[in-house]
Amino acid sequence: MSRNHDVKRYPGLGILSLAFFAYLYAPLLIVVIYSFNANRITGVWTEFSVKWYGSALNNSALMAAVETSLIVAGIATVVATTIALMAAMAIIRGKNLRFRRLSETVVNLPLLLPEIVLAVATLILFSLIGLQNGLLKLVIAHSAFCTPFAFLPIRARLQGMSLDFEEAATDLYAPRWTVFRRVTLPLIFPGLFSGAMLAFLISMDDFITSNMLASGGTTTLPVYIFSLIRAGTSPELNAIATLLIAASLVLATVALTVAARSAREPN
Repeated sequence: MSRNHDVKRYPGLGILSLAFFAYLYAPLLIVVIYSFNANRITGVWTEFSVKWYGSALNNSALMAAVETSLIVAGIATVVATTIALMAAMAIIRGKNLRFRRLSETVVNLPLLLPEIVLAVATLILFSLIGLQNGLLKLVIAHSAFCTPFAFLPIRARLQGMSLDFEEAATDLYAPRWTVFRRVTLPLIFPGLFSGAMLAFLISMDDFITSNMLASGGTTTLPVYIFSLIRAGTSPELNAIATLLIAASLVLATVALTVAARSAREPN
């Protein structure tokens, strides 16, 4: 007869867990602390100051990079989420869809390939067709590799959703578009929101593709941060990183709130 094991009682697990989380989050804590250091020499504490935040926010090149990243990520999120939603509806709800597994594999293919391969292939493609607009190139590339990240939460939500409400609406002679708009879409909204947030974060965080495709005036935030690192560690970098951490925490809190609220609601 098998015995139930309480994982929390395993010897040394608590210390190992503390060491793991300390290793994971201590560097982030150090970055946040030294972002309030008045000294220009990173790592040498003198006194508390917020001047580097003002310096970062008044940096025109940094603000231009943030604006470019937000524009690209915003458009890519809308495009990727729309494509992912249509693909998930076709694959999960399509009754007579042929090559279902193959279609799902094609949608998820960017997750399986190294990003450097996708970036080089995209660069070669844009060179062959003569596309020169840097912002358009970034939007197309980001939309392509963000699609599978938006697809996974939407597909999971559709698979776990009961068909009773949709069938009831159909039995009441509701048109397909009305069923989708008034029944399906509200029920899958948590997965749709999670997919959109994930696509947005992936786009904002991308460096390899953005670095290869960026041209004059279309430098994204990760590319700009990398240029700062190459020139030497700057206190502004700590301030920028802290602001990014704060923004990520806000997005994560919103996503968790939506997920928790949907978990309390019946499917």
